[in-house]
Amino acid sequence: MKNAAGFLLWLLALVIAVAFALILPINGYLMNLLMQASTYAIAVLGMTVVLGYAGQINIAQAAFFGIGAYGVAIGTTTLGMAFFAALALGAVVALGFGIVLGGSTLKLGGHYLAMVTISFQEIVTLVLTNWIGVSHGPDGISNIPRPHLGFLALDQSRHYLALCLFFLFVTAGLVAWLKSSRLGLSMQAVRDNELAAGVAGIDTYRIKIIAFAASACLGGLGGGLFAGAFRYISPDQFAFDDSVVLLTMALLGGVDAAIGAVIGTALLILLPEWLRFLKQFYLAVYGLAVILIMVFMPQGIFGYFARLFRRAPDLPRGEVAPLTLGASAGTGRPILEISGLSKHFGGLRAVDEVDLAIESGSVHALIGPNGSGKTTTLNLLSGIYRPTAGRIRLGGRDVAGLAPHLLAAAGIGRTFQNIRLFHSLTAFENVLIGSFRVGSGEHDAQSRRERALAALDFVGMAARAPVLVSSLPYGHQRLVEIARALAANPTLLLLDEPAAGLNLTEKQNLVALLRRLRGHGLTILLIEHDMDLVEQISDRITVLNFGRRIADGTPAEVLRHPDVVAAYLGEVAEDVTA
Repeated sequence: MKNAAGFLLWLLALVIAVAFALILPINGYLMNLLMQASTYAIAVLGMTVVLGYAGQINIAQAAFFGIGAYGVAIGTTTLGMAFFAALALGAVVALGFGIVLGGSTLKLGGHYLAMVTISFQEIVTLVLTNWIGVSHGPDGISNIPRPHLGFLALDQSRHYLALCLFFLFVTAGLVAWLKSSRLGLSMQAVRDNELAAGVAGIDTYRIKIIAFAASACLGGLGGGLFAGAFRYISPDQFAFDDSVVLLTMALLGGVDAAIGAVIGTALLILLPEWLRFLKQFYLAVYGLAVILIMVFMPQGIFGYFARLFRRAPDLPRGEVAPLTLGASAGTGRPILEISGLSKHFGGLRAVDEVDLAIESGSVHALIGPNGSGKTTTLNLLSGIYRPTAGRIRLGGRDVAGLAPHLLAAAGIGRTFQNIRLFHSLTAFENVLIGSFRVGSGEHDAQSRRERALAALDFVGMAARAPVLVSSLPYGHQRLVEIARALAANPTLLLLDEPAAGLNLTEKQNLVALLRRLRGHGLTILLIEHDMDLVEQISDRITVLNFGRRIADGTPAEVLRHPDVVAAYLGEVAEDVTA
């Protein structure tokens, strides 16, 4: 219902905007400003996708904008192509450059990625300036024709503005829809916590490339329309400072919302015109206004107000169905077998030839003093680290060295010692991302949403589903992280110190939850320092010390083993050796 209302509102705004361009009297100067704003806004929407949704820095959007513009200019004037064919060509070429640039640099991330995109921007500017035979060099390309669409002559500025507004509203609608889609939520998960996103089953590298490519494509689309709007382009219109302007527009309006891109673009283009009555002071006032907005509204204009009036997510209606977990095949048989597992960091042997077998349907604890290699072992099992040596077999399949998202697909779920949630999303959205792994042809979108709510209900957090996880207390965040792992329907659940930071009541509730999970046949590998909790719920315990296994057996056997006592206390107590 909310989606239908949103679509009708968007459609009404589109009709009003196009009617505004076709009917109201607009002078030539204002017409040029509106065409510039609408074409720039399309490119800024690309920044919304790559920076706002996926969290990847791109300071080369003007380069993609220029590639799209030259695609239209060269296609229509030199190659004799129809306008819309040339427009598609420019967008596709920009898309291709985006895939190549993103595929070769996105593993860098951070300021290294920013430096690479700046370098790409400068290279494109140099090529456009010096490749005179194709780009016409500094003189640029003039007399770029506008399209004809049947009986409608789009060569008139009024009609062409309507065309630009149509493209703007379509792209803005698609970008807005993307945010709440499976792909958009995956992008936001990568932005908020890339490590947790991978463990939840998201191919983080692929998602980042898609975001970068989509941004480049929208940049090329906006640039192509810009070329038709002004019928003349030159390299100086697509330089590094223009990329900075596009980035500023995105940040000013609100980088993680489609409407924020439109607001930021309109403000930066129209505000100087509104301030011209101040004569020689208007640029100073303009700069001060932008600075004040950035300082006091760091999330952008729309982001500031959206936070005040945040809309709750559309949750599944009706009674919450019970959570179903995959039945363990052959309870009592090993589901995970580790042999000779090692991980070396230079001369440090963090994990040293560990052997381990975990029976299906059991709770197996992995304990040891600080620095004994427990978390490193879990990182090896979840794909965060690649083993130096050894084998990992899950359900008889060798999975050693697989990427985190592939191990998640194989059935391994994971929580972290330091909670890793997607802080900008609600509890429901966090758990919904976990349910994406079970959606490969087996469940439709509605089924995944129902499963996400069922997982929250299983851990007692259904009532908090619409709340931002950053607003939840620590203990509730821990439960949401467990629910996210359960939503993926894992066959093996890795819990890294789930009781850390919990009070006594929360620990008792956690024990009850883990017993319920064991009752459902779920296999759990648990790291925990609370020996009372370990003894209550564990079927078997393995102890590590200095990366090596020193004991394995039932809780009664292991917790009184002389080597275990020595590892924890530094000496062997006399009463346990008798």
